[in-house]
Amino acid sequence: MIPPRPAAREDKVSLLRYLRLFRADILSAQPARLYRAWMAEFRTPFFRSYLANQPALIDLVLKERPGDFPKSTRIGEGLRPLLGNSVFLTNGETWKRQRRIIDPAFEGGRLKDTFPAMLAAAGAAAERLAARAGRGPVEIEAEASHAAADIIFRTLFSIPIEHEVAAEVFAKFRSHQRAQPILNLAAFVPLPGWVPRFHSRQARATAREIRALITRLTEERAAEIAAGTAPDDLATKIMTTGDPVTGELFSPEEMVDQVAIFFLAGHETSASALGWALWLLAANPDWQAQVAAEARAFPGSFSGLSTLKVTRDVFRETLRLYPPVPMMVREATRAETFRERPVRPGSQIVLSPWHLHRHERLWAAPDAFDPGRWQTAEGKASARQAYMPFSAGPRVCTGAGFAMAEGVLLLTRILARVELRPVEGRTPVPVAHLTVRARDGIWLELEERRAP
Repeated sequence: MIPPRPAAREDKVSLLRYLRLFRADILSAQPARLYRAWMAEFRTPFFRSYLANQPALIDLVLKERPGDFPKSTRIGEGLRPLLGNSVFLTNGETWKRQRRIIDPAFEGGRLKDTFPAMLAAAGAAAERLAARAGRGPVEIEAEASHAAADIIFRTLFSIPIEHEVAAEVFAKFRSHQRAQPILNLAAFVPLPGWVPRFHSRQARATAREIRALITRLTEERAAEIAAGTAPDDLATKIMTTGDPVTGELFSPEEMVDQVAIFFLAGHETSASALGWALWLLAANPDWQAQVAAEARAFPGSFSGLSTLKVTRDVFRETLRLYPPVPMMVREATRAETFRERPVRPGSQIVLSPWHLHRHERLWAAPDAFDPGRWQTAEGKASARQAYMPFSAGPRVCTGAGFAMAEGVLLLTRILARVELRPVEGRTPVPVAHLTVRARDGIWLELEERRAP
């Protein structure tokens, strides 16, 4: 079967209708022509935006001249109460300094160091799902969120999600998601800095509460570092790494900003990918059987991750069909010419993994679920020019390797314990807010997997 995608809007709509559609769901607000266009231009009374699907344009923006196309400040307006001045929202020298401090925590051997905590969280997730087997439909997105949050807390602060503060952050974050859409009014209308951003009262309140809890965790860790008793986890690594240029450490406020984005990016995006991967396996029993076979043979070691080739291809294909971050927005800082069209300074440049990964000119059977494509010459060629679930260039996600290992490990542990089946009449419909999720959740039937 062809996995679901949202229905596209009609090609020409009024600005008011477009804004309403955009706030409701980014994906269904777009016309079908974007799945075959190299570029599209959108005009509003306030700004122009250009969606770029042509690989050469994407490389220009992300790899060849990224400094001329910084991250747009408009899309982050809705996230600023929670994320402050985190690496996700900054540009220029501030962003470079932040990456110089953060990147060493995710390099090389550090992934191996986090593996035991990741393995423990994946095992706990599998146990929770096995306990629900045979007891009726399970809303799997909630379970995926729980598992991803557990991994973040265990690898970042060496605490399981059952820890009092971790559990409270998780609960408050879910409330914040419901209260704050990613698109604030300032995403559409250029507003001076002094104009209020009209965040809802609940969104402001939950952001304050989450940041207060994260402050508590970082202050406790700072005390442990000073006493020489801090565990060797990601938080300790980041808090004790100085900028190699200036030697400066993150200030307490800066660390709170970074932890907030680690939780948002590391939890929300991973939960999105895991939920869709489990549904795709439920809907494709032949691929599910192959993943389960690999899971049974997996030795549970870091080196054993390299043996999970089918599982990795399933996860790659999930990220192709359902990239957690469906669109990225950059801003032109000077006059440009894209495909013989003038692009004014200040124009918004939209790069859409959602459309790129399903582009009719770049992928064979773009809407089909086919993990086998990753082992073909054609599939590999498509991936080189049209696959960027973690962005690309200097701003590629610093945790991309972490996310791939996490996703593969969670699938392996879960499929070793349970068999998945879709619930009849409940095919999920993808929508995009913070990430690509299902409008009414992803519902699956679980059965305890029998030994072969």
